[in-house]
Amino acid sequence: MKYENSILKLFKNGYLTTKAVDENNIPRFYLTKLIRDNKIERVSRGVYIKKNVLADEFVILQSKSKNAIYSNTTALYLHGFSDRIPIKYDITINNGYNGSLQKEDNVNLFYTKKELLGLGVINYKLDSGNIIKVYDLEKTICDIIKNKKKIDGEIFNKAVREYFYSKKKNTLKLYEYAKKMNIYNKVRDTFEVLQ
Repeated sequence: MKYENSILKLFKNGYLTTKAVDENNIPRFYLTKLIRDNKIERVSRGVYIKKNVLADEFVILQSKSKNAIYSNTTALYLHGFSDRIPIKYDITINNGYNGSLQKEDNVNLFYTKKELLGLGVINYKLDSGNIIKVYDLEKTICDIIKNKKKIDGEIFNKAVREYFYSKKKNTLKLYEYAKKMNIYNKVRDTFEVLQ
């Protein structure tokens, strides 16, 4: 019973990873026992929730890769620049990634160079209290301009227009990211149309 109680105390905002159990030198057998006792449930490989907690897709998907970052239309939604709740989650991952996110039906994967993966990443706090990694607004705007052909036209136009008139915008940061991403002219041309 001692190990089971220790495991239950390790949960953060209703979630627990196998890694946390291993770091505390608790045999994994006790996770299986808690599942059998109907106290916790496995929602993904290495991710568990307490029985009465609603599973959060944002947390579960991001737990599948430490390099997964919410981007494009999903990031627009999180920043309040789109009112369409994601049915498929846009996630950016490093080139050469070969993992379980590729098998997910509800994920659109975007690939980037490893050195650009961390550009503009912020910690975003969900209503549940869980923290996920998402691109900041400027990186998100750069991403949707870069991936314009893969983005719904209505979402794209609304987001670019809203950003242009937003008090939240940081055009210095936007153009700094655009240069690093090699899309400076594309970004400039997109906003010149609105002026």
